[in-house]
Amino acid sequence: MLQQQKDDLSLSEVHGTVDTTGQKGFWKKVLSFLGPAYLVSVGYMDPGNWATDLQGGSQFGYSLLWVLLMSNLMALLLQSLSARLGIVRGRDLAQANREAYPPVINFLLYILAEIAIAATDLAEVLGMAIGLHLLTGIPIAGGVAITVLDTFLLLYLQKLGIRKMELFIIGLISIISISFLVEILMVKPYLPEVATGLIPSLPNDTALYIAIGIIGATVMPHNLYLHSALVQTRKIRDDDDAKRKAIRMNIFDSAIALNLAFFVNAAILVLAATAFYKTGMTGVAKIEDAHHLLENLLGSKLAPALFAIALIAAGQSSTITGTLAGQIVMEGYLRLRINPWLRRILTRLLAIVPALFVIYYFGEDEVDAMLVLSQVVLSLQLGFAIIPLIHFVSDREKMGNFTIGPVTKVLASLIAAILVYLNLRMVIGEAARYIGQSGSYVIDGLIIAGLLILVLLLGIVTFFPFWGKKKQSVPVAIHENMRSLDLEKINPCQRVAVSLEFSQHDSKLITYALSQIQKGCTIILIHVVESVTARLYGSASEDMETRQDEMQLQAYVQQLEALGYKAVARLGHQERSAEIVRLTKEENAELLVMGAHGHSGMEDILYGDTINKVRHELRIPVLVVNV
Repeated sequence: MLQQQKDDLSLSEVHGTVDTTGQKGFWKKVLSFLGPAYLVSVGYMDPGNWATDLQGGSQFGYSLLWVLLMSNLMALLLQSLSARLGIVRGRDLAQANREAYPPVINFLLYILAEIAIAATDLAEVLGMAIGLHLLTGIPIAGGVAITVLDTFLLLYLQKLGIRKMELFIIGLISIISISFLVEILMVKPYLPEVATGLIPSLPNDTALYIAIGIIGATVMPHNLYLHSALVQTRKIRDDDDAKRKAIRMNIFDSAIALNLAFFVNAAILVLAATAFYKTGMTGVAKIEDAHHLLENLLGSKLAPALFAIALIAAGQSSTITGTLAGQIVMEGYLRLRINPWLRRILTRLLAIVPALFVIYYFGEDEVDAMLVLSQVVLSLQLGFAIIPLIHFVSDREKMGNFTIGPVTKVLASLIAAILVYLNLRMVIGEAARYIGQSGSYVIDGLIIAGLLILVLLLGIVTFFPFWGKKKQSVPVAIHENMRSLDLEKINPCQRVAVSLEFSQHDSKLITYALSQIQKGCTIILIHVVESVTARLYGSASEDMETRQDEMQLQAYVQQLEALGYKAVARLGHQERSAEIVRLTKEENAELLVMGAHGHSGMEDILYGDTINKVRHELRIPVLVVNV
């Protein structure tokens, strides 16, 4: 049971596990804070970024490089605000929203956050599948199916702890960075010409669409949820000086990590611009095409191999952080915690199903278009994460001395306004074009209704905190707030059931059962026959195992009666957990004693997980004895 609890750790349960208070020396203290931003930064160099950067570079040369720089500066400011919220208030963004907004608005924000996470995971699935296809030649659909297996890697990393997970992610980031450093050295871009891309310009509407995709791929909404939770893994003193130092350290951490992400994204765009745009290949919009052309253009097999390896590393690292963000969003908005493996499977299925659907019906040629679309969907969610964040860190009542200053507030608000404007311009433009071509009043009506709901929700999120500050407090953490003990006297049990397995452990189980009752009370001995004939015929079975088990139970009964206890023998058949529950209820037992062998993982699959099934079905105490 202890092992299972360790494996099922949620991110909120590792808060304060990295101690920064006892570190001696400047660099040791700095290193103790470094890590959260690297987990966040992988979202800024995931396969979705690759698709938008590649299309931007191949179609428009260096002219969209300024979008990357602007996105990086936006991300740095917003991630620092997210870290500030987590450090000062001890809340992640989802929990803060739950406190500030009405239940209906929170539920809609939760749905939008889940859509953003699904879009993120879709990009990771497609990116890893493309990378595997380029490196090994397996079909993209096969690569999509293989990505289910990374669920087990995430669970293993969570078991090792947050620090080792951070080191693993940093290792993957290093692979990506070194790969692109080598490729940039090989492609030899002319740096003065590259610098012209830092001058803002948008050649046409297609450039706007790709620019919004770049922004969505860079300033990712789920990263704001994630960062506000990850900073809480650092244990700091509860005073203003310690919090101020933690904020500075996290800004330093974010600056290093996000500038590294900017280098990777800029490298992809510059690589595409130099290798394709400059050679007249402006139609290169697919990651697969870029991979194949690199070998021809550079005359080396090393470049495409590094390209594929980096793509796999990007997909694997980003999928881990996307799952962690999913846990934070679900726990923060709904106060619902499910097993991490189940959360991971659900997130991955939401990505795999549409990916396989598109590949099956439209072919692999549409995979890159789907990648860009996933990033645009991400960008559409940004306003619903950024605007509440700005409200929270501007709230002097909650943030106290750590309320952001007027300049920071203006800059953050300007970023939010730019993003909302660009998104509304794109969405309205796309919707108007589609309405003009659909020919269906029903579809047109649904599109217009969806737009109105989106704008209305954005308005509520923006203005509600100004008039809704007196909202009653609501429980935020998974567990209730501090409570006092209310102890009641429990009478000794009159009827105790014990589940036996007919092994050397029976004596220990019966001893524990007897410790819960007094002489004259009844102990109910339960055993379930699981032979093939017992499973087929139930109580009608008369095979050798059934007869032997009946004799064994009666022998136990006689021994206990000789000691002055009342004993009852009950033999069950077929499914173990269901029979234990049925017999315990029929005998009106007040307590059930069961043995635990410490099985976990594959052993539970092989031998069955009886305890959890039984305890969820019974409404009486279950005493689990580690045998």
